[in-house]
Amino acid sequence: MSELIEKYFKDLSDRQKERFDALQSLYEDWNSKINVVSRKDIDQLMLHHVLHSLAIAKFMKFRPGTEVIDVGTGGGFPGIPLAIMYPDARFTLIDSIGKKIKVVEGVATSLGLDNVEWRQARSEEVRGKKYDYVVCRAVTAMPDFVKMTRHLVGGECKNALPNGIVCLKGGDLREEVKSFGRAVTICDVSDYFDEEYFEGKHIVHLSL
Repeated sequence: MSELIEKYFKDLSDRQKERFDALQSLYEDWNSKINVVSRKDIDQLMLHHVLHSLAIAKFMKFRPGTEVIDVGTGGGFPGIPLAIMYPDARFTLIDSIGKKIKVVEGVATSLGLDNVEWRQARSEEVRGKKYDYVVCRAVTAMPDFVKMTRHLVGGECKNALPNGIVCLKGGDLREEVKSFGRAVTICDVSDYFDEEYFEGKHIVHLSL
C-alpha cells in the first residue's frame, strides 16, 4: 500500500489498498508501451497523479449511485483513483486519443473496476445521458471548458454539493472564473495535503 495514500485516507478497505498498491506497477508497464505519463512523472505517479486526483475526494464525497464523467482523462486521472475510492459511484472516462483510452481500459480491467466505463470521444460527442458531475484535470480555460461540457450535467442532486463541474487547476484563477460569480467555489489542494508539490494547485467547483 502506498504510504502516501494511507497518510491521508485512513479508512480504506483491503480491496482499495490492493488496488492503490497495484497502480505504480500497472502504469509503469503501460507507460513502457504507450507513453501517457511523462518520464519524469512516472517515478512520482502516486504524488503527482494519484494523490492529486484524490484531492477531489477530500473536497467532496460521492454518494452511492452518483454518475461522474471524467473529460480528457488521459491515462485515467482523476477517474481511476476516484473510482477506487468510491466503488458505489459510476465513472465514465473519455478522451479523444485512442491510445490513452487503451491504457484506461487496461488499468481498469486489471484492477477489476466494474464501476468504470471508457470511451474514445470528445465531450461534445457525448449525448443522451446526464451526469451529476464532470471532473477533470483541466488545461482549458474554465469558460471554454464549461461550453464544451455543460450539456453533460443534469438530473436531481443526490450529493452535498450541487451538480456541476469539479476541476483540478493551477495558477491564478480569478480572471478565469469571475464571470461565474457565486456559482464557483475554489479551494486550495494544499488545504488537504502538505506536500510542497500542491502549492498553487486548486479545486474548482462550478454549480450548474
